[in-house]
Formats: sequence, C-alpha cells, structure tokens
Amino acid sequence: MYDIFGKYGAIRQIQIGTNKDTRGTAFVVYEDIYDAKTAVDDLSGFNVANRYLIVLYHQQAKMSKKFDQKKKEDKLAKMQEKYGVSLNKDK
Repeated sequence: MYDIFGKYGAIRQIQIGTNKDTRGTAFVVYEDIYDAKTAVDDLSGFNVANRYLIVLYHQQAKMSKKFDQKKKEDKLAKMQEKYGVSLNKDK
C-alpha cells in the first residue's frame, strides 16, 4: 500500500479493513489534500494483482448516516427481543 500510494505524497496513516464489512477496503490519509486529489485522479482504475482499485474521497456525512442506521437497527432488534416481538411473518 505504501509503495503504491506513497508515490503521490507523504502519508499520515493507512487503515486496512479487517472485519466483514470493511474487508477489501483501506483508508489512506495524506498529509496534504492536493496529494490525495492527485492519488484519486491517477489511481482510480489502476490494476494491482489483477484487481482494479476504486479510489474515492472519504465522505464523513455518508459514513455517519450508515453508522446511525446500524445503531437504530440494533436498538430495534434489542427491543423486539425484550418484548418478544417478531416482524417475520413466518413466525
């Protein structure tokens, strides 16, 4: 990862997804936003080990919505379990 992305500028950190929701993804944080822009422009569609990279900017607002939705679903599941309610029509 450092070899590929490091060519575009100083990297602050790289986080590689390890759980089932983030497997196959990585977050690369550059010191300079212009280096990140150049990496996105140049590396989108780049072939590495017979896989094509999809390079995007991180969008905090979208990630927050996804996280909030997950919290709501978990809370609903706990309430259903607590009160013995099921939304499945088969049960």
